[in-house]
Amino acid sequence: MSLSALISFSNPLSPAFHRSLALKSPNYSVSAAPVACLNVDVRAPVSKQNPSIHEKRSSEIIADDNKYIVGSYARTPVVLSSGKGCNLYDIEGREYLDLTSGIAVNALGHGDPDWVRAVTQQADVLTHVSNIFYSVPQVELAKRLVSGSFADRVFFCNSGTEANEAAIKFSRKFQRFSHPDEKDPPVGFVAFKNCFHGRTMGALALTSKENYRSPFEPVMPGVTFLEYGNTEAAVEFIRSGKIAAVFVEPIQGEGGVYSATKEFLQALRTACDDIGCLLVFDEVQCGLGRTGYLWAHEAYRVYPDIMTVAKPLAGGLPIGAVLVTEKVASSINFGDHGSTFAGNPLVCTAAIAVLDKIANPTFLAGVGEKGNYFKDLLVEKLGGNSHVKEIRGFGLIIGVELDVPASPLVDACQKAGLLILTAGKGNVVRIVPPLIISKEEVERAVEILAGCFPVLDD
Repeated sequence: MSLSALISFSNPLSPAFHRSLALKSPNYSVSAAPVACLNVDVRAPVSKQNPSIHEKRSSEIIADDNKYIVGSYARTPVVLSSGKGCNLYDIEGREYLDLTSGIAVNALGHGDPDWVRAVTQQADVLTHVSNIFYSVPQVELAKRLVSGSFADRVFFCNSGTEANEAAIKFSRKFQRFSHPDEKDPPVGFVAFKNCFHGRTMGALALTSKENYRSPFEPVMPGVTFLEYGNTEAAVEFIRSGKIAAVFVEPIQGEGGVYSATKEFLQALRTACDDIGCLLVFDEVQCGLGRTGYLWAHEAYRVYPDIMTVAKPLAGGLPIGAVLVTEKVASSINFGDHGSTFAGNPLVCTAAIAVLDKIANPTFLAGVGEKGNYFKDLLVEKLGGNSHVKEIRGFGLIIGVELDVPASPLVDACQKAGLLILTAGKGNVVRIVPPLIISKEEVERAVEILAGCFPVLDD
């Protein structure tokens, strides 16, 4: 297979053309002018105690986890205790190069000094008041999100799945608002195969993998799954049904790192406009700088009515946000939705610190450059391997599709000091490192990954 056939770049525009999105507010500031976080290589100290005691301690922690925590996670047998930059350390002091970033959450790496300073200072002042009252950080974060996006208003929640739950409710409320005289306004939804939108009952209904849904059925009815990227089928179905909203990820992360095309997203936009349904972009994983654009859909110049974001927004603290146009917001009344913890001063202050850095055009350009460099190295080192079917990606969300399950490779990499994820049907290596990763760390990661590939032949 030729290298040109092996690589799937799906990036319609160079990040160099990215419009300036530095978000500024004259009234509220967490830190000085945003700059990219330096990746300081600070190694965790290794205790001088007997290593066997540490092994026992690690085993005891895992045993306690198995005893006291609901067994919903198939965890890697590593007890992590600290992190700095792109490095993580377990309780025995072993170092790992982190290409998972907490499943695309720790965009600024671990222990970013500006983030730590912002969180520490805010925690000393005010952490939570509920949404009964106003707070300055929540308003300032909303202003930044609006000024740097298509949106007119923001609703805050606590996670990606909560953001999608809110988007489901907002979509149905919008249709009732828009069709006040109809007994049965549009209530159906369109989602796409290989998609992932969350694990709560509404978001779960929009998630295509049957193994996620089947244990909890019946889930919310009225969802139709179409082929991702099949423009003709999508347009035909949307125009023929009573659809409240179309949910789509511009880049499917959990599904296997598949990117949409501009033509596909534009066709969805046009079809939704034709029948009056809403277009929802789920950018929980692919948004906020991971593609080298602040929002992934900006590369396609196609804009939604609603966008859901979460993972990296507060640098590891729980937050979600639903960005909406004024026409959607105008259909929402007091009491239609809410959350006790959402948008509290602490998490919003953390998010401001993250957003101010990532929105810097220089930072975003660097993400695009490092993403291209990462893919080039992967092709150079792995392109000739018989197990590699395709290397695809956009910025620093990269997938290496294999012809065999990836779990042996994940285990081998972990033992060699590299943390990676899987995606798709378990045969895709998903690479989502902190956005601050250096080129030297990229080179080290690819060397470890390539060195572990022989395990796939065993």
